Amino acid sequence: MVVPGDLLSLSLSGFVDSLAAEDPAPGGGSAAAIVVAMAAALCAKVARASPDWPDARSAVAQAERLRRRTAPLAQSDAEAYEEALAALHLPTELEAEVRNMALGQVLARAAEIPLVIAEAAADTASLAALVADRGTPERRGDAVAAALLAEAAAKATADLVVRNLTVAPDDPRAIRAKSVAETASACAREALARAQT
Repeated sequence: MVVPGDLLSLSLSGFVDSLAAEDPAPGGGSAAAIVVAMAAALCAKVARASPDWPDARSAVAQAERLRRRTAPLAQSDAEAYEEALAALHLPTELEAEVRNMALGQVLARAAEIPLVIAEAAADTASLAALVADRGTPERRGDAVAAALLAEAAAKATADLVVRNLTVAPDDPRAIRAKSVAETASACAREALARAQT
């Protein structure tokens, strides 16, 4: 079971061990949040090492905001997933309307957090493409890695949105998740292209 505030205080080894444990949380959403935070950190690294880029400091600030915004979502996602699992096991004796309302609320939250992670991933991939283009050429590999990591996290969490909602793919949240994953993919392709020039 996930204890509030636990995940970010773990060592990297401890976090990976918690992912490997048989407990349902943390899971894919938490892992994706940390991946996005790592991708943002790589963007900051490249921008800091780019003294000839006039807007490098702005890129660093944006990367740090993304990192600070995304890392705590690892804990939020784990908690929301556990709440959803608990709601799925609500007693059947509960009035159907009460049970369905409670279930709908927790499933919506369990989908909302991965959507926020996916949006941050797309923002990070976009920043990585810019950093790959404007950053110091010696560090472009890190910018490309950031874009590819962010793309993977966006795709993973977009899938979680649909799975956690247990609704049709035409739900607006599912459509938004797919859109941000496509944006992240386009940015990753752009980062790769810019790094080859």
